Amino acid sequence: MHQETPKPWLSWLIFIILSVIWGSSFILMKEGMKGLSAFQVASIRIFSAGAILLPVALRQFKRVERTDLPLIILSGLLGTFFPAFLFCIAEIKLDSSVAGILNALTPLFTIVLGVMFFNLSMTGRKWAGVLIGLTGLVWLVLSGSREVSFANISYAGFIIVATVLYGLNVNLVNRHLRHVPSLTLAALAFSSLTLPALIVLLATGYFSLTPNGPFLYSSAASAVLGIMGTAAASVLFYMLMKRSGALFASMVTYGIPFVALAWGALAGEAITAAQLVCLGLILGGVFLANR
Repeated sequence: MHQETPKPWLSWLIFIILSVIWGSSFILMKEGMKGLSAFQVASIRIFSAGAILLPVALRQFKRVERTDLPLIILSGLLGTFFPAFLFCIAEIKLDSSVAGILNALTPLFTIVLGVMFFNLSMTGRKWAGVLIGLTGLVWLVLSGSREVSFANISYAGFIIVATVLYGLNVNLVNRHLRHVPSLTLAALAFSSLTLPALIVLLATGYFSLTPNGPFLYSSAASAVLGIMGTAAASVLFYMLMKRSGALFASMVTYGIPFVALAWGALAGEAITAAQLVCLGLILGGVFLANR
């Protein structure tokens, strides 16, 4: 029986779509916070992603070992719940383009945490890549730009903590949940977060807000962020991994910041030469560490 050969152009199409979706997430957070608080935007994002994948989670629930469920919930908290809030809080003061640059630190922290806690072997080349990437981070802070100055360093710290949590989650999944199908893992992890997200919306008075224009616009932006930037993007990412392997899929890391920078420029955010150089250092470090 003739087996259909993989179409390289389709893999590249998914790659581009993923870069655009994830790269657009940072500006969507900004748009959401025009009429809502950071906590409300993050909660809508999480709730929307979990709700859209809830039918998949219900079908797959019985197929998962009960001993895996606590780790799946922990994965959802580390990889989605806490980072969603941290990014939104950070963008109260930081431009979306800067958030996109800082997000590129995720692969470096994945390696560092893997060495520290998960017995990952570390070569000199990997260490060099980590040091180059961290140099880009330090330069971004020391560049004295309006967005990442010492006055706002704590807000940049929120994103750094989020990327650390991303790195911890990647190592957790690789070590303890590799036997769980990717879509099943995403559906169960996201759907388990719908209740706490709903509680945050209730606690912040979201449902008592006046449904005016800014409220509806920000709610829609936050829902698109969840449905497309979290749920749909995760499904596409797993499709890409199955078609072209984890190495090719991980290269999306390089496309995301440039899309974020483009959206930032269109939104009137200042893009400085120092930011571009820092982005180059961070991505260069990521390439060297993961080559």
